[in-house]
Amino acid sequence: MRLIGVDVGGTFTDVVLFDTNSNDTAIHKVPTTVDDPSRGVMQGVLELCRTVDADPTSISHLYHGTTIATNAVLEYKGARTGMITTKGYRDIIHIGRHQRPMHYSIMQEIPWQHHPLVRRAFCKVVAERLIPPKGEVLTKLDEDAVRRAARELGQQGVEAITICFLFSYLNPAHEERAKSIVLEEFPEAFVTTSSSVVPQFREFERFTTAAMNAFVGPKVRDYVGQLGTAMSKAGLKAELRIMRSNGGLATPQTIADLPILTLLSGPAAGVLGGAWSGTLSGRRNLITFDIGGTSADIGVVTDGRFGESSARDTWVGGYPVIVPMIDIHTIGAGGGSIAHVDTGGTFKVGPQSAGSQPGPAAYGRGGMLATVTDANLVLGRLDKDNFLGGQMKLDLDAARQAISELASRLRLDLHEAAEGAITVVNSNMANAIRSRTVQKGIDPRHYALVAFGGAGPLHGAEVAAMVGIPEIIVPPYPGITSAMGLLTTDIKYELLRTVFLLSTDIDFERLNRDFANMRADLEDQFRADGFGAAEIVFRRSADARYLGQGYELRIDMPEGVIDAAAIAGAFDQFHAVHKAEYGHAFAQSPIEIVNIRLTGIAPTPTIRRAKMPAGDNLRDALMKIDGCFFRRSGRLEQMDTAFYRRELLPVGQSIEGPTIILQTDTTTVVPPGSTIVADGTGNLIIQVRGAQ
Repeated sequence: MRLIGVDVGGTFTDVVLFDTNSNDTAIHKVPTTVDDPSRGVMQGVLELCRTVDADPTSISHLYHGTTIATNAVLEYKGARTGMITTKGYRDIIHIGRHQRPMHYSIMQEIPWQHHPLVRRAFCKVVAERLIPPKGEVLTKLDEDAVRRAARELGQQGVEAITICFLFSYLNPAHEERAKSIVLEEFPEAFVTTSSSVVPQFREFERFTTAAMNAFVGPKVRDYVGQLGTAMSKAGLKAELRIMRSNGGLATPQTIADLPILTLLSGPAAGVLGGAWSGTLSGRRNLITFDIGGTSADIGVVTDGRFGESSARDTWVGGYPVIVPMIDIHTIGAGGGSIAHVDTGGTFKVGPQSAGSQPGPAAYGRGGMLATVTDANLVLGRLDKDNFLGGQMKLDLDAARQAISELASRLRLDLHEAAEGAITVVNSNMANAIRSRTVQKGIDPRHYALVAFGGAGPLHGAEVAAMVGIPEIIVPPYPGITSAMGLLTTDIKYELLRTVFLLSTDIDFERLNRDFANMRADLEDQFRADGFGAAEIVFRRSADARYLGQGYELRIDMPEGVIDAAAIAGAFDQFHAVHKAEYGHAFAQSPIEIVNIRLTGIAPTPTIRRAKMPAGDNLRDALMKIDGCFFRRSGRLEQMDTAFYRRELLPVGQSIEGPTIILQTDTTTVVPPGSTIVADGTGNLIIQVRGAQ
């Protein structure tokens, strides 16, 4: 069968086709159609099918990563959203937790106040009250008040409504009844409830997450519908699956109902693609390093498993979000990052970016500011005649002019300024990697760096040397690794319940009953998607903390019937995880299980090992020898550097740096002293000089 992965980025839409019978792989890029990304998706799919002479009707599955929800949040361009909440709690999402992003700044924007997901005028209150610990009804829901609120919100031009009641994570009955009333009064609205999005304690985070789901809901719902229509018109009969932030796929209907699940859709696919590439070469401890034009995304994979974000550090656009997400750290560092001298005279690179329009000066589109791309071109590390496989010519004179203006401010020569810009941005990225590894008790010397994205292989070796990472893996198609990652995963759903159980007094009957009920609910959800119970793999986990702590850590929970003996291992794991995270543990302290989670995974067709072309000898791969600037023994020198075509590299032959490897979707830089080899799996492996 034929599988297609499509990742929509801010500049390009990346498409990859994989044939499970022949293992043939084909890739394609088209400009993203910002006004309607589904047009770019279908353009890319159909053009790729024509290129490889494949009948579009033969595509069995289309896996898709989207930025619709992310962009709506980051640009504050979601739907006009209203909220119906418990009387007396109208201002929860505006007050927050009396915390500010920058503790000591008296002049700062607080996102949930300066750019509220729900304006205060659109927050309506109704009488109702549930109480813990079981969610008993203290005050009945005022249904007439709900009807009035729905009508008022409709008259105010609201497009989406979120219903958020206190303690609904214990009992969703009031929220569900309110939703049905709102749909009776205002059927065209997008309506969501906090208990359906995230049935978890912490009102501010739960309410904000539900409000964000409503805020992005109409846009994502409309886009999913447009894409389905476009596929039908093109004759595609493929099953559409959409990437979630947790690294799993979901059906279009699930995403239309819960669009917030796609907030990190593209970056999550990148981590999966990086993990897949590492597995090809037998590496299971990996740091994924995805550099695009504007940002760098960093993920960590340990023993083949990626980490999930915790409630204390998951933010999107400045808002707290508590849906499951792969732990990804993003910084403003990419090929378009602008090098500049700030008002204090400090040399900085980023986070401001030239974007794609006008882009770096080297693009010849009117950009005049020095960027990372310009610096690489001036240093000779990019070939002006072979950018994007020769599809785009770079303007070396414009790049030199931009860097010259920067150099004059820094009182450096042209090449020192360019190399300085590269060193600064590399240091920023190295520090970001340290924050996700060293500062969390992870030794990066025991990991390989998977460098991908358009600029990842350009910077990977030098960044790795700064951090002490000994090895770089460059995937088969670095520029479209996120699209490849879409083809590596399965359908994945989760359920969560807040339980508050102490290790000193655990109600095992309740714990086992809750897991059993959650499993039945997941089986129903998978059955609706066409999967039988025998096909599903279930994984249990829990969020736990020492009694009195404010935040939790994720641990595995035992399978089968849980009793005192079975759960002892989970508590031992918690002590170990706590020590790894914070540097200490308290073996005698009571442990509180706050939430329990059940994940169900149903298999879908996935990519295996991609075929990659290879040459017979190194001479055939050599394009030219040219001068490139590298620092050696503290001095910046111009060195003779061999430029090779990747698709003609022979397998197993080690090449000494300095070397430049060219391919359509990226350029790989191998500094002096480091080596590179095509390992036969489709990956390039760089052994890094200077890594400790």
